[in-house]
Amino acid sequence: MINVLIADSHPIVRLGIKQVLASASGFEVVADVASTTELFAALEKVTPDVVMLEMDIPEINGIATLRKIKQEFPTTKVLMYSGQSEDVYALSTIRAGAFGYLSKTADVDYIIAAIKKVAEGNMFITNELAQRLAFDEGTQKPRRFFRKLSTREVEVLKLLASGKRNKEVAEGLNLNEKTVSTYKARLMRKLNVDNLVDLLQQAKALELY
Repeated sequence: MINVLIADSHPIVRLGIKQVLASASGFEVVADVASTTELFAALEKVTPDVVMLEMDIPEINGIATLRKIKQEFPTTKVLMYSGQSEDVYALSTIRAGAFGYLSKTADVDYIIAAIKKVAEGNMFITNELAQRLAFDEGTQKPRRFFRKLSTREVEVLKLLASGKRNKEVAEGLNLNEKTVSTYKARLMRKLNVDNLVDLLQQAKALELY
């Protein structure tokens, strides 16, 4: 039996995943939560084989939540999923310690296969992402412009793009404001812009909001 914890802010999504898993044999949903507070409270009580974690989970963003899970519950396997472009988030989540990345548009069979593979301790990624990972690791050169960004820089840019101020970004990522300012300056340099408006335009081009 594969025990699954679903972390998603949308009740209908949680219900849908539960129904999908109920229709297949060998799965049990041990908890479903709507926020990071609920998620970590649940992890104190249950030990899931796989956590299905929504990228845009409320309170703390998905990658920061993933890092916290890896720190506090190091044996827990996390399958990230999102409605956002794989190009933007998949590499960042894998580098941050996720066992897989899944699109919310995936077929039902794909969801089941992903959870099974992650529960076995294996990575679940698309063929396209596997090729990109191999390319990046083999050459150390990003194949697309935004891949110049580190995982943390993607997090900072996403929060800035959502309208957060430096202080709010710092609180959300457990950083100090000076560090956030440093990341912002680094983002402007890497994305070849010299003001916040243009930086947010780049974020929009990268489908971060």
